Amino acid sequence: MQQPVVRIGEWLVTPSVNQISRQGRQITLEPRLIDLLMYFAHHPDEVLSRDNIIDHVWMRTIVTNHVVTQSISELRKSLRDGGDSNAEYIVTVPKRGYKLTAPVIWCEENSDEIDNSSTSPPPPIAATNAEPTEGVTAATPVPPASLQTPTKKAKKPRIAAFWTWVMFLLSLATLVVFIVMSVVDHNAAVTKTRLLLNPRDIDVRFEGGNSCNNWVSQESYAIGLGGLITDLLNTYSTFMVHDKTNYRVNEPSSSGKTLTIQFVNQRHYRAQQCFMSVVLIDNADGSTMLDKRYFVTNTNQLSIQDDLFNSLSFVLTQPWPNRMREQLALFRTPQNTALMRFYEARQLILSGDAQALGKASDILNGIIKETPDFNYAYEYKVLVDVLRQSQQPFDKEQVAALNEEFKKIDQIPGVEKTSVYYKIKTVDLLGKGDIDAAYEEINKSIELEM
Repeated sequence: MQQPVVRIGEWLVTPSVNQISRQGRQITLEPRLIDLLMYFAHHPDEVLSRDNIIDHVWMRTIVTNHVVTQSISELRKSLRDGGDSNAEYIVTVPKRGYKLTAPVIWCEENSDEIDNSSTSPPPPIAATNAEPTEGVTAATPVPPASLQTPTKKAKKPRIAAFWTWVMFLLSLATLVVFIVMSVVDHNAAVTKTRLLLNPRDIDVRFEGGNSCNNWVSQESYAIGLGGLITDLLNTYSTFMVHDKTNYRVNEPSSSGKTLTIQFVNQRHYRAQQCFMSVVLIDNADGSTMLDKRYFVTNTNQLSIQDDLFNSLSFVLTQPWPNRMREQLALFRTPQNTALMRFYEARQLILSGDAQALGKASDILNGIIKETPDFNYAYEYKVLVDVLRQSQQPFDKEQVAALNEEFKKIDQIPGVEKTSVYYKIKTVDLLGKGDIDAAYEEINKSIELEM
């Protein structure tokens, strides 16, 4: 069954292969970007709010507005690729949402093949060459039967037919050659577009497996590191990082670098040990920019995190600003084991269902009891409780406990510099129906993450 194909402005969007193309350009996008673009195509010249986009593109999965903003930014960047840098396909409508302004034309799946075939040399060459031959054949004089010489005159029609076939086969061969050349040139152009890499883009991937002990906590730790690298580099560096730790589709990417995290079960001396391997590859030439192996224990999780960020700063020649170092300091805790459990709780928060949020609340509550000075974990504990209260209203005792948490979090030094603080206030204000105040608070959170 053919899937719908749509032309948006100059781009032909083919959702079946996650590609957009136009003259001389062909770009493969992530599935979520294709879904976002197709949703805009179904609502041209219509203002779509962030909540509307989340409901229909992310299917009510709990995501932050930063995810929507980053996705639209990547989509705008792809649509401006190789064209007019001032062209705006998707515009921002202040305090309302986003709108697709480019013209939208729906067509069939094979319409691009029709467009490609139209660029091939036209076949009327055979007809053009055949017309004079037919004229010569028609102009051949036919003398009366009584005056014909049987031995010589009978050869003329055979010679004319022979040259007619020669010209027809020659023109047919020429047409076939032109078609083959056009197909070869088209394939070469596609290969070149896939090799166009952006050196400032980095893909962060996680290779799954279960070859190590404590696999669940180790997986959460590795995915948490990948998410932290993505958030901090997107906010405080000139690199655009794409978090693909939970992205299981292996397709060509335009990112110039790939950071892969995986656990390797390898013999070390006489014992079988599990190492966390972190490799940064330059996709332009396949060279290895960074190759680190860490033996993760309960006492070195913070030191591994610090060493990894210092190594990335060196190989990327990107000094970390003081604001980013302050964000990294939020993860410092006297109990190293708390960091791995904290990342596990963050993974559960992303699930968004009541059971996962309840489990995340229990994990964070245990961390807070063991390390009362871990203020960042306390912020996430309050965020989880606010989300739980929005799904299922608390009783009087739970509401009183939540109000005490609000009072305590307001007294944490530097809490106004963290985006989580404003997310808490946003969810609380939405539950109270104060939409305007919630809008202001979430914008403060976005500003800290941009």
